Formats: sequence, C-alpha cells, structure tokens
Amino acid sequence: MGKPAVTIHTDGACEPNPGPGGWAALLSYCGHEKILTGHESHTTNNRMELQAAIAALEALKGHCLVELHTDSEYLQRGITEWLPRWIARGWIKSDKRPVLNVDLWQKLHALTQQHEVHWQWVRGHVGDPQNERVDRLASQAIRSAKE
Repeated sequence: MGKPAVTIHTDGACEPNPGPGGWAALLSYCGHEKILTGHESHTTNNRMELQAAIAALEALKGHCLVELHTDSEYLQRGITEWLPRWIARGWIKSDKRPVLNVDLWQKLHALTQQHEVHWQWVRGHVGDPQNERVDRLASQAIRSAKE
C-alpha cells in the first residue's frame, strides 16, 4: 500500500507588515478536510507563510505524499531553490548576510525530510477556490491577533 496522499493549501498574512499576523492551512485527504489556523501579535508576512506550512506538515501522521500549494514565492522558492545553498553556506545567503527566519526554515526543512513533499506555487487572488479560502482564514486569524 502506498503512502497517504494529502493535499495542503497554505497562506499567511500580516496587517501591517510587520504587525499582527495570521496563518491558515487546509489539509485534504480522501474527501476529508482539516483546517488549521493561528496568529501572532507581532510578526511578518513571511514568517506567517512559513508557519502555515510547518503547522500543516506537523499535523500529518506518518510518512505522507504531500502536494503543498502556496501563493508565497518566498516559501516555494526558498524550500525548492535556495535552501540547499543556505545549508551548504551555514545558513548564510549569497550576499554574506544571515538567512532571515532561520528558525522556521530549519524546522520546515526537518519536517520535509519526514514526507515526500511536492511544492506548487499558485498565483494568489485569481480565483483559485482553496487559495482564496486559506487567504480568508489567515485574514480572520489576524483579527484574533489584534484582540
């Protein structure tokens, strides 16, 4: 029997940036859905994008085949293109400066080693129903951060 196939949609938001932030993840498996959300009182949009992916992968039980959809080029390119070079350089970017959000990148990297993750970038705000849904959920989470 193969690995469970899970589809994940994530989004993070911050208002203003930096400021109160929220994130959301929608996990779909065999017709079932699980929604995860969270917030922080002072953060950045990029941290919320990373946190959404981390929370989604942490929620998985066992080794899964994951298709993770994000509208964040920072998240998608970071994990698929930039991460190997950052690790090789000891978490230093090509401009000789430290990688931002290294705590979350390290956590995300560790989680991706537990699953087979395929990263899909989707253009935000163009009518993709699941992307629009997690966008609304992340925005709602910001309101919780402001309370």
